[in-house]
Amino acid sequence: MAVKTHDFYYELPPELIAQTPIQRRDASRLMTLDKVTGAVGHHHFYDLPQFLRPGDCLVLNDSRVLPARLLGHREPTGGACEVVLLIDRGENTWECLVRPGKKLRTGARLSFGEGQLQGEITQVLENGNRLIRFSYQGIFLEILERLGKMPLPPYIKEELQDGERYQTVYSREVGSAAAPTAGLHFTQELLASIQAMGVSVCYVTLHVGLGTFRPVKAEEITDHQMHSEYCVIPAETARIVNETKARGGRVICVGTTSCRTIESWAGEDGTLRESAGWTDIFIYPGYRFKVLDGLVTNFHLPESTLIMLVSALAGREHVLQAYGEAVKEKYRFFSFGDAMLIL
Repeated sequence: MAVKTHDFYYELPPELIAQTPIQRRDASRLMTLDKVTGAVGHHHFYDLPQFLRPGDCLVLNDSRVLPARLLGHREPTGGACEVVLLIDRGENTWECLVRPGKKLRTGARLSFGEGQLQGEITQVLENGNRLIRFSYQGIFLEILERLGKMPLPPYIKEELQDGERYQTVYSREVGSAAAPTAGLHFTQELLASIQAMGVSVCYVTLHVGLGTFRPVKAEEITDHQMHSEYCVIPAETARIVNETKARGGRVICVGTTSCRTIESWAGEDGTLRESAGWTDIFIYPGYRFKVLDGLVTNFHLPESTLIMLVSALAGREHVLQAYGEAVKEKYRFFSFGDAMLIL
């Protein structure tokens, strides 16, 4: 049966889109959703341990967001320009989004931070992105830390006062253009208490691309072209997940990115191996999960690939009913918003 993009629409009052993080990470609200019955409960994120069992395992994405938004000027005219780094293509060349597109053709030269970082557009790609070759003195990531800004999602209009609030407390592998936001609710203390009760915690890396915010324009979801993202499963994580499944524990992913990573590389029998590569997996209703048993996630945009993934796990009707309840109860939505636990 054809599944329509509009089947995943819901009404969201704009004032429920969270513009800033709340003061205490784990004080956000937590809706629980029973994927079998559709029953919901209302809690806070610091209540998460009461829904976990000894022998379960949590899979977290340890990717760290690049301060990938650069504001500079075009040379020699001095006109303003904006560049967002997307993918490192090697040899000091990055695939980027640029503004103003009409002014930034092949051969255009750019300068950032009074010349600390310079770039030249070497190619205009079919999708409108640019390849930019950068030149600089020193270490590129250190220059980015000085000059770059966080590339916040388009629905966040407020300036972020503390860049670390758009990073998880366990982030370490630099490379994302957007945060794996389900993990923003964790504190080091909460993770320690979860581990102390006998729950394993392990990590994958998926570098989130801005394609995650790209709307689904196809009328039927199977016509949507999914974006690719680079991900890694370490040997230790594969071992922990396989042992968890073997002893009857539950594998609970933190975020759709962790879910997509383990489901991309799992064998048909559900076993994981150390893996690395690009994934464009598109999970929507009808998908059979090979590894994942539960999911910690935020509330997602209407008609997005992420609400489709959540619907594959818990059923479209259950998810839309739960979202309706979240709107009624004035939950905070999207990146800096509240969380949902699906078990």
